[in-house]
Parts: sequence; structure tokens; C-alpha cells
Amino acid sequence: MATTSPSASAALHHQFLESPRENGTNDFEAEIVDVEESLPNLSSFVENKEENNEEDQKSTTNKRYMPLLLINYVLLFVGSFSSSLMSKYYFIHKGASKWVSTWVQCLGFPILLFPIFLPVVLKYKKRKPFEGFSKKMLLLSVLVGIMLGFNNLLVSWGVAYLPVSTSSLLLSTQLVFTLILSSLIVKQKITFTNLNCVILITVTSIILALDSSHEKPAGLTNKEYYIGFTCTIGAGFLFALYLPVMEKIYQKVNCYEMVMEMQLIMEIAATVLATVGMACDGGFSDMKKEAESVFDKGTAAYWVTILSTVVTWQCTFMGTAGMVFLTSSLTGGICSTALLSINVLGGVVVYKDHFGGYKAVSTVLCIWGFCSYVFGMYIKTKKKKIVRKNSSSTGSSTELIPRNSDGI
Repeated sequence: MATTSPSASAALHHQFLESPRENGTNDFEAEIVDVEESLPNLSSFVENKEENNEEDQKSTTNKRYMPLLLINYVLLFVGSFSSSLMSKYYFIHKGASKWVSTWVQCLGFPILLFPIFLPVVLKYKKRKPFEGFSKKMLLLSVLVGIMLGFNNLLVSWGVAYLPVSTSSLLLSTQLVFTLILSSLIVKQKITFTNLNCVILITVTSIILALDSSHEKPAGLTNKEYYIGFTCTIGAGFLFALYLPVMEKIYQKVNCYEMVMEMQLIMEIAATVLATVGMACDGGFSDMKKEAESVFDKGTAAYWVTILSTVVTWQCTFMGTAGMVFLTSSLTGGICSTALLSINVLGGVVVYKDHFGGYKAVSTVLCIWGFCSYVFGMYIKTKKKKIVRKNSSSTGSSTELIPRNSDGI
């Protein structure tokens, strides 16, 4: 065991007796210096925490939440309405390639390069593109993109063989699949509000199916009509699977920039699938021939139609992805389905689709189901605000507030 020499102990004792006040002051000043040195770290921690909260754009308390939600719903509204009409315009004027129609649905991915990279170039954002983008996230994006590619192909077949109004209402069946798959994948709770909405919108498709026999376009065989009918239902199922799968993935994402990056990867994968299909089926040579001699509105109108369809489909997919990220897969599915009733009216106004009593009832039920869901969300939000207000006024801990398990 080490010992201290008597001379050294005497020296230390003498020094302490000579200046006890000085030693005490120095110790106190040293503690102050230590505290002051630790304050910048604490400040940095607070700043980092505030920055992280600002990036958590799924939080309803974030100042960017409502603007993002509004922008994405506008994208979804404009894209869904316009893409449906433009796709039908292509087939009405003798465009016939299913692969071209599939290709243009995902070809708009270069548009996403601007919102992804431009803020960084302008030094508006500190986060670099694809920062925190893991290999697992990349693989999932590719797989979901391939699934979307097949979904796009089924949509193209459905639009080619069915009136816009019919295909739009048939796609509303995706809501049933969305509710079921959401309950299985993301544990979405089935309540009276969302079940009532799903039942009402599903009934619209049943009514439509009972009244669809006289709506076959001229020259269309029964086989082609039922192929279009089946493909549209299949597209609804794949899209319904896409929604909760993406919600599951988005649980690990807290910024909208990464949502756009994932969407970019998915659409590149879907474009590769459609490009391979076009190459194998001679789609590129048929596309050139179609533009020059088949499309009855002329070459210029053909390319304008293709470009417009590319842009509108990009708006649709980005708006859908944003809605799922900011809300939930079921809410995104309900908003998409509700817009189908607008597509029905668009098909009637623009292309003079038949709109008899059955279809009118179907449209009313579709709107009714959507409104009931929105009302249920409003009631749930209002109850939460009351609970928070009562909690803040009484000063009770939020941990004592029971979680709402309505699961609207």
C-alpha cells in the first residue's frame, strides 16, 4: 500500500492552513467553470431535440403538418381526376397499347428529383438526399415498386375495356381490401365508423355490377369486358395491399423528404418492369407507329396526351404516399375512393358515359360513406381536444389519460 512521506504531508497541511479561503474560492470557481462549459452542450442538446421535433413531420403539432396534408390532398385530387380522364382519352382516340398506358403511370419519377435535390442545392435543407436510407428500406422500395408495376398494368387493362365511370366505381372495392389488410398488417381497429363507410362504398360496386351489362362499349366482346372487370378488381386489391405495407414502412420514417426518396425508388422499379414489358412486346416501335398514323388526333396531340398522363399519374401516386405518411393507410384509401365518385362525374360530363339511376345511387352511397367517415374523425378529434384541455387545466399527468382505442 502506497504511503505519503512526512515532509510532503507537512507541506500540504501548511499550504491548506496558509490559504484556506483561497483554496475554497478556487474550488468554487472551478465548479462554475465546469457548469459553464457544460451549458453549450445542453444548449446543443436542446437545439438538436428541437430540430428532430421539427423533422418529425407526422406529428400533428408540427407547423408543417397541415400545409403538407393540404398539398398532398390537392395532388391526390388533381392527379386522380385528371389521370383517369387522360387514360381514357388515350384509348378513345385509338391508342391501344396496354404497355404504353402502364409505362406512363410510373414514368414521371424524374419530376421527384427537383423537390429531392433542389432544396439541398439551394442550401435550404441541411439533410442530404438519401441520408439514413438503409439497404432494407431500398429493398422494400424496390419490391413495392414491382408490385405497383403490376397494379399499373391491371389498371391499364381495366381502363381500356371499361367506361371511366364503371372502372372508377369498381376501384372503390379497394376500400374493403384496405380495411381487412390494414387490420392484419398495421393492426387497424375495425369500428362502426370505418365499417359503415366500407359497407356503403362496397354496396356501390355491387349495385354497379348488377347494372353493368348494358354498358359495354361498341365492338367489345363479353370476354374483353369481363377481363377489364376482373383486372380492375385485381388492381383494387394490389393498391389496397400497397397502402398498409407503406404505412408499416413509414413507421420508421419521420420526414417527408424520405417519403419522396422511397417513392422515387418505387417508381424506378415500376418503370423498369414496364420498360421490359414494352421491349418484349414491341411496345416502343408500336408507340412510334401509334403516334404517327394510329392516334386520330395527330402526332402532337398524342405526345401531349402521353406527357399529361405522366404528370397526372405522378401527382396521384405522390399524393397517395403523402396521405398515408401523414395520416394512415385507411384514411388514404378512403380519400382515394371518395375521389372516384368525382371521376364518375368526370366521365359522364367529358365522355358522355351513361349515368342511370343505379349509378346515381352508387355515387350517393359513395359520398355518404366518405362523409360518415370524415364526421367520425371530426368527433374523435374533438374528444381528444377536450381531454387535453381538461388535463392541462387540472395539471394532471398525460400518462393518466387513457388512450383512445377507437381506431377510426
